[in-house]
Amino acid sequence: MALRLVQLRRVDGGRVLAACGEHAPFEVEGVPTSYDLARRALADGVSLAEAALARKGEPVDLDLALDEGRILPPIDHPDPAHLYLTGTGLTHLGSAEGRDKMHKAAAAGAMTDSLRMFLMGLEGGKPADGTPGVQPEWFYKGDGSCLVPPGAPLISPAFAQDGSEEPEIAGIYIIDDEGVPRRLGFTLANEFSDHVIERGNYLWLAHSKLRQAAIGPELLTGPLPEDVQGMSRIMRDGETVWERPFVTGEFNMAHSIANLEYHHFKYGLFCRPGDVHVHFFGTATLSFTDNFPLHDGDVFEISAAPFGMPLRNPLGRAEAAQTRILPL
Repeated sequence: MALRLVQLRRVDGGRVLAACGEHAPFEVEGVPTSYDLARRALADGVSLAEAALARKGEPVDLDLALDEGRILPPIDHPDPAHLYLTGTGLTHLGSAEGRDKMHKAAAAGAMTDSLRMFLMGLEGGKPADGTPGVQPEWFYKGDGSCLVPPGAPLISPAFAQDGSEEPEIAGIYIIDDEGVPRRLGFTLANEFSDHVIERGNYLWLAHSKLRQAAIGPELLTGPLPEDVQGMSRIMRDGETVWERPFVTGEFNMAHSIANLEYHHFKYGLFCRPGDVHVHFFGTATLSFTDNFPLHDGDVFEISAAPFGMPLRNPLGRAEAAQTRILPL
C-alpha cells in the first residue's frame, strides 16, 4: 500500500517521522527521518512503506503540527551539500505556450528553441520500447540549503527581478550503496523561479533557477497516478486573489517519468552512494503568464490529490547583500 510520510519537529525540538494512509497518522518508531527510514529499508530489503508499517507507533496530530509551523520538508540529508535540487522543463502538454510567448520577440517570428524542444519531447519523450527517449531541458537549482519547509517564506534575492511560483510534482531519490538510484516517492513542489530574468534572455534560464524551492508536506510512496489534478492559488490577506487548476502525471506530460529519470541519472556524478536527489518534473501553469502582480507576503498554495495536505509558502524578499571578492 502507498503511504504518505511527513517529517516534523516535536514541541521540544526533537524530530519525528510520521506516516499516514489508510491509517490515522502515526509515529514511525525509532526512525526520526525519511533518510534514515530509506537506509533501513535498503538494509532490510523491503519497500519504504513496509519499513514504516513495521515500526508503527503512537498517533501523531499532523494538523496541529502544521498550524504550529513544525512541519519539515519530507526529505533532507544530514549534510545539505549531498542533496541535489534539479529539474526539467517543457515536459507538460501546454507548457510550451507560456515559454514560447516569453521568447517570441527575441526570435523575430522564427520557431523558438523552447517550442522546438517541446515538439521534440512530444515526438520522442515517451518511447514505447523501453529505450531512452529524447532528452529534456535540464536545470540545477541548488543543494539542500535551498530547500524551504512548508509554511516558511520563499525568499527572493534582492537582485531578483521576479519571484513567482511553479506548481508541480517532484520525485525524491536516494542513491544506494551500489550507486543505483532508488525512488522513494513523490511530493508536491513549488519550484520558485525568476521569470523576468528568464524572459530577458533564454540563456539566463540557469540564473533564473538558482532560487529556493519548497516541497511537501508529504512524501507519497509508490507510483504517481497517471492523471493528477491540482489547484494553484495565491492568497493575500486571507483572500484568494488568483487561482488556476494545474494537471500533471504522465497522462498530461510529453515525457514519461522514466525518460526524465534516465536523462538525469545517466550522469555518474548523480549516482554517488548516499546522496539524495529532489527532481522537479515541470508544470504548465504559472501566475506569471497571466501577468499577475505579486506582493511581498502573498501566500502560494498548491494542492492536489492524492496528497492530503496543501503546500503553502509566503513570498519574501532578502535584504541587499554586498558581494565581495577578496584576493588571498
